[in-house]
Amino acid sequence: MFDDALSDERFKKVIEKAIGYYRHSHHDISHVERVYNLALRIAREIGEPVDLDVLRAAVILHDIARSMEDEGVIDDHAAKGAELAREILREAGFEEEKIEKVAYSIASHRFRNGVKPDLIEAQILQDADRLDMIGAIGIARAFARGGWSNTPFYDPAKPPKNNYDGRSETVINHFYEKLLKIKDTLNTEPAKKIAEERHRFMLLFLERFMKEWRGEL
Repeated sequence: MFDDALSDERFKKVIEKAIGYYRHSHHDISHVERVYNLALRIAREIGEPVDLDVLRAAVILHDIARSMEDEGVIDDHAAKGAELAREILREAGFEEEKIEKVAYSIASHRFRNGVKPDLIEAQILQDADRLDMIGAIGIARAFARGGWSNTPFYDPAKPPKNNYDGRSETVINHFYEKLLKIKDTLNTEPAKKIAEERHRFMLLFLERFMKEWRGEL
């Protein structure tokens, strides 16, 4: 994992430090690896200069505080993650200018905060992270998170909220409150293209789920 970064001693230190923070299956190190691969793909396809040191570091560290939020220790994993990233990157020997770009990227990546970043590396991180919320992987992660928090699959008596507030009452509601809105929040053209098929797959899944729920299939 992260093979292209491992030749750099700084990144070895960052990865070693980061791994211990990813404790839950819905935001584990495999999530980070998928986001990493998507981010590098977007960077290759975007057609403008990207600082890969900043992008790689931002992806590897973007959710290091997520488990703390899930466990009720902090309120905002993006803000805390940016703070922790500064410490980790300074210890690893990164330049201060790159550190601040990484911290900005992490602080602005969160869906609920509604931030539209103006830094290209932050835009790519945000897009890659959101792409991992949708499609087949997104479906799997939604139900993994639902199981972890003991959230019901579906309840016809609980309709989706108009505005997502960070917690869905059922996993199916989470699709309507957040996941189906993802494709319209993306920044880059490569990410928007990837999102189209992933979005269609979720719609097919939801149609099938409801038919099976009602006993029609």
